[in-house]
Amino acid sequence: MVNIVLAAGYATRMYPLTENFPKPLLEIGGVTILDRMLADIDAVEDISRHIIVTNHKFAGHFEKWAADAAEQRKYRKPVTIVDDGSTCNDNRLGAVCDLILALRQCDVADDVFVAAADNVLDFSLAGFVDYFKDKGTAVIMCMRETDPEALRRSGVIELDGAMKVISMEEKPQTPKGTHVTPPFYIYPKSDLPYILGAIEGGCRYDAPGNLARYISDVSELHAYEMPGRRYDIGSIEGYEAMKDKSL
Repeated sequence: MVNIVLAAGYATRMYPLTENFPKPLLEIGGVTILDRMLADIDAVEDISRHIIVTNHKFAGHFEKWAADAAEQRKYRKPVTIVDDGSTCNDNRLGAVCDLILALRQCDVADDVFVAAADNVLDFSLAGFVDYFKDKGTAVIMCMRETDPEALRRSGVIELDGAMKVISMEEKPQTPKGTHVTPPFYIYPKSDLPYILGAIEGGCRYDAPGNLARYISDVSELHAYEMPGRRYDIGSIEGYEAMKDKSL
């Protein structure tokens, strides 16, 4: 299984803090956001390598980070940095296109673990991988949300009794379900042709959840209920409140 981390965003909501520095390399409790997630994923035996997709503006930061990690022997699995060539928010490729770029450029022919780089978790992702192996289909992470307003601002999934995804909607005015979807996904290698052809098939390119919705239509998708808390660092205020915490 190949771990692909989507880290090509520009975090414009956090300017000026992230105007010239990538959000995933900001530190929380003395550890970068990216390192917190990668250390956990690297410990999963099924993972064979890590691919970090970034933009051209921040590629140098990630290359230095990767060189430092290699020198310190932080990770057992090799790390590759992929530069998507974009230089600003206006010409960004989008998460789905970044994933396709990584698959093609790195000749990926295995199951893929896909995660957004700007999330902090207080639980291990190993259980998510075990769930994927148990289901044998693509899987998406989910969390229950009962606030109607929060549901209308999120990607919402409708589930059957076996946690199979029946429908997915982005920011629905009338939500059909009560689960929202943090950006963590695992796709089996049998779904790679669908992913590689997703844009041509009508999938929107911008958010990673769009690909999960597309896969739910052309293949099979199950949801894994998040067993702990997720901290989305989406604002300077949120980061300031979190940066000195030890999780």
